[in-house]
Amino acid sequence: MNNIPEIKLGIVAVSRDCFPVELSQARRNRAVEACRTGNIDIVEIDTVVEKEEDLGKALKEIHAQSVNALVLFLGNFGPESPTTQLAQRFEGPVMFVAAAEESEKGLIHGRGDAFCGLLNTSYNAGLRSLNPYIPDYPVGTAGEIAGMIRDFIPVARIVYGLKKLKIFAFGPRPQDFYACNAPIKPLFDLGVEVMENSELDLYDIFLKSKDAPEVKAIMKDMTGELGTGNTYPDLLEKLAQYEVALMRFMDAHLGASEFGVFANKCWPAFEHYFGFVPCYVNSRLASRGIPVACEVDIYGAMSEYMAVCATKGAVTLLDINNTVPGDMYKKAKNKVGSYKQTDLFMGFHCGNTPAACLKAPQMKYQLIMNRLLEDGQKPDITRGTLEGQIKHGNITIFRLQSTADTQLNAYIAEGEVLDIPPLSFGSIGVFAIKEMSRFYRHVLIQKQFPHHTAVAFKHAGKALFAALRMLGINDISYNHQAGLLYKSENPFG
Repeated sequence: MNNIPEIKLGIVAVSRDCFPVELSQARRNRAVEACRTGNIDIVEIDTVVEKEEDLGKALKEIHAQSVNALVLFLGNFGPESPTTQLAQRFEGPVMFVAAAEESEKGLIHGRGDAFCGLLNTSYNAGLRSLNPYIPDYPVGTAGEIAGMIRDFIPVARIVYGLKKLKIFAFGPRPQDFYACNAPIKPLFDLGVEVMENSELDLYDIFLKSKDAPEVKAIMKDMTGELGTGNTYPDLLEKLAQYEVALMRFMDAHLGASEFGVFANKCWPAFEHYFGFVPCYVNSRLASRGIPVACEVDIYGAMSEYMAVCATKGAVTLLDINNTVPGDMYKKAKNKVGSYKQTDLFMGFHCGNTPAACLKAPQMKYQLIMNRLLEDGQKPDITRGTLEGQIKHGNITIFRLQSTADTQLNAYIAEGEVLDIPPLSFGSIGVFAIKEMSRFYRHVLIQKQFPHHTAVAFKHAGKALFAALRMLGINDISYNHQAGLLYKSENPFG
């Protein structure tokens, strides 16, 4: 995927001047060796930071090596002021870790006291309003440090990606979808750029792409991807033209940003002018790490992008849509396992999920729009969805959202898609999340989250949670296990 950052890690050892500098150097060397043994690419910065005068030299090395995420390694107690100054001056995400003592034989001349030093460093980070990544237990041996660094990589990718992201929005939100509307100021606070455009702008770039030379190649690619699911081959030229229009627009308007996503108006006026629904094109871009959120859902697009950065895989945006009927639940008991019926729901959208995430994907028409726009007659302008059962496997649902008064909050829940035919239309699957009914009531409804959720096709909660903390978001909800009450939950229920 070309639309997410490649993280180049660097590691800098720090050393307090009343401790042997060789202790930090040797421990850094062992940590780097453990990383390389574990196939973790990392640049070893030669300069050890002992005092403020070392900062310039270290930063020069860091920039020369194009490092964009930094591990600050306390091989001994460490000097808290120069350490946090380096974190402050470095422009990318930063991780703090500290060395554990290796042997009882080294507890006189080889004791580093980094366990203690990290407390001072953390306090000093607070004075400078820094939000470094600090693992749950941030002190370890070389092998343990390497494992912590591995966990840092997707977190760094999310944080760095957001700082370089631009969201392109086309059109106002449709009537009765104001839930997708939220103040955009918090996005700028995160470093995300937003470029809002009209539906007319979208139609204009579509018309101007009619004779683009890329259209034929994209049609051929679509034909290969759809295979036997290519039910409307006559529609591919328009869809390819639309894909060209979006990609040309993104290339021309990224500006100072490095990565882009879309949040586009997709109905009801869209179909009358463009002559199709855009879902299939949206699915194709999502498979390449360029999510296109439906219904001008700007925060949905950003949430999808964060999930892409966390997993380096395809994502989708779905409605948390409908319950699973009792007869379907009973019939599928052998596939449901220990899940209660209220742990299940159907995740659905018109047809925007990447083909690789669907069983037997097929191009179809949008049934709900067909009722509205074509009076239920033979579909024409409502064609263009990619439909099928979402493949079973692990998932994470996630959303970062602004409240009406510009406060950011988020939720994360891990679960799975069950191998149960949903017996319905659209990109759809039967989702299972432990204690979903309580999560639905006391997080999604209680905190007034909209109906769209970003879906990653892996368990990605650990990286997403850590990235949110680094971004300064403290209101992060998750699905509570049975017996652990939410604040709004009635204890006498």
